[in-house]
Amino acid sequence: MKKVITCLIFDDFETLDLFGVVEVFGRLPDIYHCQFVSLKGGLITSSQNVQIHTQSIKDDLLSTDILLIVGGKGTRMLVKDRAFLTVLKQYCEKAEFVLSVCTGSALLAKIGLLDGKSATSNKLAWQWVIQQSTQVNWIGKARWVVDGKYYSSAGVSAGMDMAYGFIADQHGIDIARQKAKEIEYYWNEDKNEDSFFTA
Repeated sequence: MKKVITCLIFDDFETLDLFGVVEVFGRLPDIYHCQFVSLKGGLITSSQNVQIHTQSIKDDLLSTDILLIVGGKGTRMLVKDRAFLTVLKQYCEKAEFVLSVCTGSALLAKIGLLDGKSATSNKLAWQWVIQQSTQVNWIGKARWVVDGKYYSSAGVSAGMDMAYGFIADQHGIDIARQKAKEIEYYWNEDKNEDSFFTA
């Protein structure tokens, strides 16, 4: 049975945050199936004006294996959106794994799900992100971080590195390398090495 990856998205999401990760998991179609949901359903528009059709949130959609929460400009408003944060928390509590890209980790921090855990985020938005919770062990020098069922990546393209890291954890590093090669992608295999970090 395929693992369902629920991509919870919103207006002004960062395009590559979503589609980079979807491309990675899409290389394993016999194992993973991505579904795209939003609070209102219908067309959701990214910061780069890319539109994607989404299903509206319904109770029967709250069952998922993996939750993907992306980042982007839209997260600035969503940290104040109680309805969105409530749905996000419900998904996270039911999911086997939660993957956040870029400033998506700020949303997880805001609802307390990263309290006492380690996480990372986009370096250019770092100060804003870490203000969302002082209870998180924020790690600046990391391409991605794993703490229990929570995976968090640095900015934008780092989401792809994290996705390959997840695949390596679940299916072995050889499979991850093979799938990266298929899309001619140089995977940064070391989650602790981030050349974009400046002390």
